[in-house]
Amino acid sequence: MEPMDIVGKSKEDASLPKATMTKIIKEMLPPDVRVARDAQDLIIECCVEFINLISSESNDVCSKEEKKTIAPEHVLKALEVLGFGEYIEEVYAAFEQHKLETVDTVKGGKWSNGAEMTEEEALAEQQRMFAEARARMNGGAAVPKQSESDPSLQN
Repeated sequence: MEPMDIVGKSKEDASLPKATMTKIIKEMLPPDVRVARDAQDLIIECCVEFINLISSESNDVCSKEEKKTIAPEHVLKALEVLGFGEYIEEVYAAFEQHKLETVDTVKGGKWSNGAEMTEEEALAEQQRMFAEARARMNGGAAVPKQSESDPSLQN
């Protein structure tokens, strides 16, 4: 019988991308240091366990505040509760940097500058992005203007 995690899936179902983790491990070490494959696997397992631990404690902190969504503050509090307080400042700085890097993303149908898109504008933007992707896949063919690609959008 396999060990089960808190959501009822076997631990083998929850992992991290091996290639990405291997890259991170290699970037953190001097270039002349090699890491055995089973040591890499152990590091990855430790990372998964750490994520499970932080997630579980963050959920507990969230529940105590009678919230239903784990917020960054809950994760920071979980780090403190679990004895990782010395990392809070660095984790918070990384979170702030992440927010700055993702400020240009589209969320909930709104651009980050607060301007709402109509459904028609969103559809037109989606079609434009699909056309760009097709053009890149087809060897860089020119992307037609919206009015040329979709006669229904012509005035």
